[in-house]
Amino acid sequence: MNTACARAEQFCRRFGLRAPILLAPMAGACPPQLSVAVAEAGGMGACGVLLMQPDDIAAWVAQFRAHSQGAFQLNLWIPDPAPARDAGHEAALRAFLGQWGPPVPAEAADGRPPDFAAQCAAMLDARPNVVSSIMGVYPPEFVRELKARGIAWFAVATTVAEARQAEAAGADAIVAQGAEAGGHRGSFDAGSALRQQAGLFALLPAVVDAVRVPVVAAGGIADARGVAAALTLGASAVLVGTGFLRSDESSIHRAWADALARTAPEDTVVSRVFSGRAGRCIVNDYVRAAAADTAPAPAPYPVQRGLTAAMRKAAAQQGNLQHMQAWAGQSAALAQARPAGEIVHTLWQGARALLD
Repeated sequence: MNTACARAEQFCRRFGLRAPILLAPMAGACPPQLSVAVAEAGGMGACGVLLMQPDDIAAWVAQFRAHSQGAFQLNLWIPDPAPARDAGHEAALRAFLGQWGPPVPAEAADGRPPDFAAQCAAMLDARPNVVSSIMGVYPPEFVRELKARGIAWFAVATTVAEARQAEAAGADAIVAQGAEAGGHRGSFDAGSALRQQAGLFALLPAVVDAVRVPVVAAGGIADARGVAAALTLGASAVLVGTGFLRSDESSIHRAWADALARTAPEDTVVSRVFSGRAGRCIVNDYVRAAAADTAPAPAPYPVQRGLTAAMRKAAAQQGNLQHMQAWAGQSAALAQARPAGEIVHTLWQGARALLD
C-alpha cells in the first residue's frame, strides 16, 4: 500500500470510517437522509447547525441514528463580534433589495442566529463522533468538554496561520479549505475572507507541513482525481460538499441542483451579497447587480442575511435561479445525479485505483 493510501486508512481506523470521504456540513443542505447514505457507504455524515435551535439539533441526530450507526459530525460557526449598524445604509439596502423580491421591512435586519452557548450544549448532549468549527476556534472550556466526552474537534482553516492557531487550541484535525470551496469561507477574520483566497493545492501541502495533526482537504473536490490529488499532497481525507448536492438524497431546490451541472469554474464568485460573510456562489443576475459599483455595499453578517431573507425565500418558492442563493464550488459541474452512497464508493475506489 502506498503512503497516501496508508495515511487515509489510518485516518479511517481512527474515526470509524471505511472511506476517507466526509460530507461537508452545509447549513440548510444536509438532511439526515443524505448523511445516512454517506455514512452507510463508509464515509462521515454531517450537519451544519448554524441556524438550528437545540431541539432541532437533537431531532436531526435522532433521525440520523434511527437509520445509521455510522460516523457523523456537527458543525457550528464561531460568532463574530456584534456588527456595526448603520440605519441609513440599511435603508438603502432595503430599497435596493425590494427591486429583487418583496419589500423588506426594517426589522428584517434585526434577526440573530440561535444562542451559541445553547447550541454548543446541544452538540455535547448529542455526542457526535466529531464537532467541527468554522470562522475561528472554540473557547477553551468547550474544547475541554469535547475532550472529556471523547468527541474529536475538526477546525476549518483557510491559511497556514489559522491552521497553527487551531492546532495550538487543541484541534484534533485541520480542514484546509481552499478558495475553490462552495459556500462560506472559513476565515477567522471576516475582513480577510475576500483578500486571502489561497487555492487548495497551494494551501494543502503548506498546512500539512505546518501541523502535526491530520489534515482534511476541502474545496473543489468532486471526483476521484481530486481525491487522489489531495491524498498525494498529504491529506488524510477529503471533505466534499457541492459534489453531493445533486445526489438523490439532497434536499436543495431543483433549479439550483440543475444549474450545478452547467456551472463552469468561472461561473462562480466569492461574494458577500447574500449573507454579509464571503461565500462562493453561482453568478446570477442578482449577484451581478449587487456587486456593481452603483449598488449599496453589503451589510455585515448577520444583518445582510436578514435583509436578503425575503428575496431568498421568494426565489426558492418561484424556482427563480436569477435571485436565488445558490452556493457552488468551482468543480460544481463534476457533481453527479446519483445515490450518495454510489458517489462515496466512486470517489474512494476511483482514487485508490489512481494511487495504486
